Amino acid sequence: MPSRYILILLAAMAIGGFAADPPGSQPTQEAARDMGPVPQVTGQASLGDSGLPNPAPNSDSAPASIVPRPKPSDASATPSPKADIRADVKVVLVPVTVTDPVNRFVTGLEQDAFEVYEDKVKQTIVSFGSDDAPLSIGIVFDTSASMGNKLERSRLSVAEFFKTANPEDEAFLVEFNDRPQLVVPMTHNLEDIQNRLTFTQSKGRTALLDGVYMALTTMKKARNPRKALIVISDGGDNNSRYTASEVKNLVKEADVQIYGIGIYETGAARGRTPEELSGPEMLRDLSEPTGGRHFVVENLAELPDVAAKIGIELRNQYVIGYSPSNQVRDGKYRKITVKIIQPRGLPTLRPTWRTGYFAPTN
Repeated sequence: MPSRYILILLAAMAIGGFAADPPGSQPTQEAARDMGPVPQVTGQASLGDSGLPNPAPNSDSAPASIVPRPKPSDASATPSPKADIRADVKVVLVPVTVTDPVNRFVTGLEQDAFEVYEDKVKQTIVSFGSDDAPLSIGIVFDTSASMGNKLERSRLSVAEFFKTANPEDEAFLVEFNDRPQLVVPMTHNLEDIQNRLTFTQSKGRTALLDGVYMALTTMKKARNPRKALIVISDGGDNNSRYTASEVKNLVKEADVQIYGIGIYETGAARGRTPEELSGPEMLRDLSEPTGGRHFVVENLAELPDVAAKIGIELRNQYVIGYSPSNQVRDGKYRKITVKIIQPRGLPTLRPTWRTGYFAPTN
């Protein structure tokens, strides 16, 4: 038989031998393809129709059907409850400072000495207290070139302010010159802020509005319900990206008291720019609508005492809570007025409070 016929016969026998192999000897890759994609391990047992975990499959039974974990959009689990406060249980908290004619703090007043109005409608007070509640504090510190000889006293003022701190207080530090910078994020270790201020140097221009804007944004991460900014500066603004109207609108939206310490030394007005001369008015417009105050310092030696006074004021406030009679969630600004029913035997008392807030929206 010619050799070419022998080769053809051998090839035919080989093909027949492969075709006779049993199905079980097929490569496992084909079976793996039939099983679909490999599921992700979630660390949770799958639940059966009864709500109980499915039993482990028996090795003698048919292979289990493996289903990949569904995408979040396909999950049918009940969503977690939202943290939003319902409008019908919303309580507006109003910190109120009461002083006498010589600017001394008045404590010891009872709830019936106060009346609260929202858009000229008297409200029912549902909570009242004067405890030293924890604060979230933002220090907004001017490090522009003009602060050179004022830095040392300004550092001391921060240290004096912190002497009245509550152990549960938290604080952060924003420094600003040409631009603002969050140099110490929110912390319970107030010494971190004082240590950082030790190495502060003065240079550049004054982006005060940008510094306040950054501080208000940072305050959104605060854990305490009571919040305050302490702004220490010697002039107005000459280098901010945000305008005064933009920052004022953000101040209205934020539930934060602002205290401004303006360092305006006597005789130093010569040579100041118009922006710097407008500094006192700017700090006053930012602070007073929030229930805070603007302090003018003309003598550097007084600076630490002013800061300590702010700390004492924050620890001697009344906190009045009321549930608004107007429960419409329209996002409009609601004006607040606090009145004192003059107690007998006391001089005329003056309350200071946050002048309003924006209603929630749907």
